[in-house]
Amino acid sequence: MPISDILQEHRPSISFEFFPPKTKKAASNLFGTIRELEALHPTFVSVTYGAGGSTRDLTHQLVLKILKETAIPAVPHLTCVSHDEAEIDGILDRYAQAGVDTILALRGDLPRDRADYDRTADAFPYAADLIGFIRAFNASGRHPAGGFEIGVAGFPEGHPETPNRTAEMDYLKAKVDAGADYICTQLFFDNHDFLDFRDRCELAGITVPIIAGIMPITTASGMVRMAELAAGARFPAKLLRHLDGLHDDSEGFAAAGVAYATEQCRELLEADVAGLHFYTLNKSGATKQIAGDLGLAGGRA
Repeated sequence: MPISDILQEHRPSISFEFFPPKTKKAASNLFGTIRELEALHPTFVSVTYGAGGSTRDLTHQLVLKILKETAIPAVPHLTCVSHDEAEIDGILDRYAQAGVDTILALRGDLPRDRADYDRTADAFPYAADLIGFIRAFNASGRHPAGGFEIGVAGFPEGHPETPNRTAEMDYLKAKVDAGADYICTQLFFDNHDFLDFRDRCELAGITVPIIAGIMPITTASGMVRMAELAAGARFPAKLLRHLDGLHDDSEGFAAAGVAYATEQCRELLEADVAGLHFYTLNKSGATKQIAGDLGLAGGRA
């Protein structure tokens, strides 16, 4: 069943994000994590795609392993940056023949080792262009199941490169109009940001399901790194109070971070969120605890 249909029928869904490991030990540890979280019967898991396609093969390998060795639908990320049409077509064909049914279509980050990279040579300037190409691939009849479903990203705290939030919603609407089936948001820590974002989507005529991105904070160093990687993620005073005085107490810090994320999820469930998508950092502990405390399994609360 398409993910968008599941999101419409079974609220809320739960899903998880992983990144492809680079060593055999990391790969073994990750699959242990996936096996543990499989018991929660997630709607899907997603696999990230490095900046400029740097993890292309690793992403493909992990997606195939999940499809072959678990019962979980796997959703690969796919980005525009540094790719031409032939490359994207080849990637889509590989995924279609492997039984992948859903793609998360993103513009993506610039290659980290090429700060002066010129995007004018890219075939797809924006995610909406990539979505249109995937829809054309679907229309070609080359996907054995009829075509890919398409997810896109949303930014409750605002897109880091689009300070004009009216323009931001126009760009998101363009992605939906191009053929996106659902929205999965970036992480956020203040539910007001998500609920306001959802309201603005409704006002813009965006009616596809919106999944909330959740990342439990479990270490002080991780919190600092998160702020750097997530384009200045906002930490509300309520969260900072939870963590105040615990930076030298690793167990207490982790417990407080998980407790905050649990309450955040509880509030979102009460607000009838379509789904919760956990950014796991390839670990299972925090996500399992939150799901257990909230009685989440099988995509239902």
